[in-house]
Amino acid sequence: MQRSNRWSERCDRLRKVDPGSWLAPVLRVREAGSASLEFITAGMILLVPLFYLVLALSALQGGALAVEGAARQAARVYVQSPDGVTATARAQRAVAFALADYGLNAGDAEIGITCAGGSSHCLAPRGLVTVTVRIGIALPLVPDLLALRQSASVPLEAASTQIVSRFRNTG
Repeated sequence: MQRSNRWSERCDRLRKVDPGSWLAPVLRVREAGSASLEFITAGMILLVPLFYLVLALSALQGGALAVEGAARQAARVYVQSPDGVTATARAQRAVAFALADYGLNAGDAEIGITCAGGSSHCLAPRGLVTVTVRIGIALPLVPDLLALRQSASVPLEAASTQIVSRFRNTG
């Protein structure tokens, strides 16, 4: 079966259009390229959201690392303290220090300390101490207008459990 040459014949006819014809401006517009403008427009439409996505994910990852590290370090400090009051103060200081390393405000964090067997058995040998840290990570570039910053935050929580040493001196 032979192929039709109708398409190539039409293209040849359109190329040979008289410059004074009504079809000449239409053909010139089609052939005049604006690839650079299209590239810039499409690039901006695609790159700006991608850039914001990278910023947001970076902030969330940094917050997740900060919260996890703060909970782990606070639990370690708590089980090595001599008494409950000192342990709580040291754990809060460890959380503040860990969050400050990532540029987060420790005042925004909630710290929860629970012990297996109740608060009287917190520092007993082989006791389990769980420290939970919660904080809201604000998304970047969100204005503080109309309390949008509060609603545009992602809550993160981390918990760490440590065992009090069985060789701990209780007296």
